[in-house]
Amino acid sequence: MSAADTPLPDYTDTSLYSLGAYFADRHPELLDEVIAQSEEIERRGLAGYATREKVSVEQAFQTLVTGLAVRYFKAVAGSG
Repeated sequence: MSAADTPLPDYTDTSLYSLGAYFADRHPELLDEVIAQSEEIERRGLAGYATREKVSVEQAFQTLVTGLAVRYFKAVAGSG
């Protein structure tokens, strides 16, 4: 069997995809905002973002994971 004949894994069968889909379904108006926040956390780091925004590191981490999940969902689902 060649690489071209190998079936692709089901990228929708992951917890990250499920979290992104759930968030997108429940809060479609917040997608761009949570993505922007997660990108800022990536640039600043968790502690730097948490200090600047006056939130706990745990809250910053949750925002980061949610943003990653939404980006993953959108990439796999093909919605931008």
